[in-house]
Amino acid sequence: MKLPTTPLAAAAFVTLAFASAPLTADNHTQLSVDPAAFVAADSERTARVAKQLWDYAELGYLETQSTNLLQSELSAEGFEIESGIADIPTAFVAEWGEGGPVIAIFAEMDALPGINQSASALRDQVAGKHAGHACGHNLFGAGSLTAAIAVKKWLEETGTSGRIRFYGTPAEEGGSGKVYMTRAGMFDDVDVAIHWHPGDENSAAARTSLANRSAKFRFTGISAHAAGAPERGRSALDGAEAMNMMANMLHEHMPQDARMHYVITSGGNAPNVVPDFAEVFYYVRHPDPDGVEEIWTRLENAARGAALGTGTEVDWEVIHGNNPLLVNETLAKVMDEKLRSAGGIEYSAEETEWAEQLQASLGDAAEPLSEAGRVQPYEVTLGYGSTDVGDVSWATPTVGLRTATWVPGTSAHSWQAVAASGHSIGFKGTQKAAEVISLMAAELFTNPELREAARAEFESSRGADYEYRSLLGDREPPLDYRK
Repeated sequence: MKLPTTPLAAAAFVTLAFASAPLTADNHTQLSVDPAAFVAADSERTARVAKQLWDYAELGYLETQSTNLLQSELSAEGFEIESGIADIPTAFVAEWGEGGPVIAIFAEMDALPGINQSASALRDQVAGKHAGHACGHNLFGAGSLTAAIAVKKWLEETGTSGRIRFYGTPAEEGGSGKVYMTRAGMFDDVDVAIHWHPGDENSAAARTSLANRSAKFRFTGISAHAAGAPERGRSALDGAEAMNMMANMLHEHMPQDARMHYVITSGGNAPNVVPDFAEVFYYVRHPDPDGVEEIWTRLENAARGAALGTGTEVDWEVIHGNNPLLVNETLAKVMDEKLRSAGGIEYSAEETEWAEQLQASLGDAAEPLSEAGRVQPYEVTLGYGSTDVGDVSWATPTVGLRTATWVPGTSAHSWQAVAASGHSIGFKGTQKAAEVISLMAAELFTNPELREAARAEFESSRGADYEYRSLLGDREPPLDYRK
């Protein structure tokens, strides 16, 4: 069954109309106890856990220390924990409360390979460290932890019925941890799922994402002396490079909103040896899953043609695949209100000096530091990244936000993002995210009309004939993809 295209998949960027009446501030519950107060009182934990995760900088499916840290903090607060869910050793779920509704908060924890940086505003690589939190998942994990504990305390203090559920979700960066959890039905009884992400601005816009799929294409040839007997060799690297040439030609004939990129992960070791093995790692993205499939078919054909033309053999392993985020405007508009009530980020004098020093490395991308204190306008928009939260959003109503954990103008997956993710600026933005999430969760627990309206929009957007389809097929989690 074809997944229904979101209103953003065709880049229409129009606001959806739903049968349920819009919820305004007048519909919101007046809280007798402020859950954000518990967040404010827990700022030391936020910074401590964020810094520890930043120090660990563990790669996808290898986050042993990181998951143990999060689980130990939650266990100490009375959460019941189930580890190793969905056949993933570092994945877990922690729950507190009883009855309903069930509100979920996600926590990511994996770092990116091949990039590292100290918490300095100047370029300063850490010797011997081969990964870094260039996407701020240390902050994601710590902020969600603080929010979940704050909501638990609020539920306890107010006697509100319901369960707060914390999902430790590994390997977002190319490992699709949440996809396997979705496939295993881990979110089927969740009323609403909440996520957030570090960024260089504050926004709760209803932003969808690109569907994507990745694979490692492996070429096998015949080794020989490159000078003494070149005619005996069949270069696996030639196969990989021929594929890359055809893929680069394909760029001209892809839809405007599609993306395709690659790295050669293995290409031989010595120029005078014809390499008998080469590997190239590809990503394909498109707003619609069917668009990914169409481009993917052509990419596979390029691989076959490259092998045929170079006298080599090729096979490939799909590593991950994510569906696009299904936006829920009913929830997004309320999240936007909560973010606006909390406000943006304020730097101290020392943080301002640090940020100005880092901004010098951003060049024309730098934005005024005052942007960290501003909340971006609400809109329905297409984001060009991809996330495994997308698959969750087709299983249960889902909502998210971004806060300014990085200096304005900073790109994700950069050394500047690593630096800020280990700095007080990052920790301060994380506290803001935890505050907003706690307010949103409390609203969801106490406002059944909001939950019902969100569910009605969710069912309408998916369509009556919806059937879940994973873009990574039926493969098991690639637990060794970062080894």
